[in-house]
Amino acid sequence: MKGLHIVSWILLVVGGLNWGLVGAFDLNVVEYLGSTIATIVYVLVGIAAIAAIVEIVTHKKCCSCCVKGSSQSM
Repeated sequence: MKGLHIVSWILLVVGGLNWGLVGAFDLNVVEYLGSTIATIVYVLVGIAAIAAIVEIVTHKKCCSCCVKGSSQSM
C-alpha cells in the first residue's frame, strides 16, 4: 500500500506542476509525450486525485501521529 501511496503523490505533483505551467506559461509538458501517453497520464493523475481524497478522509485513522493517545509528535 505504501508503494501505491508514493505513486499517487508523485502523479499529483506531476499533474499540479503541469497545470501550473499551463496556467503561467501556456506550456503543457504532458502533451509533448504524445496524445496516447498524455491521455494515460491524465487518467492516472485523475485516479491519483481520487486516491488523495481517500487519504485525506482516512488520514486521521491511519496516521500514527494522529491516532488518539499516540505519544509521537510531529
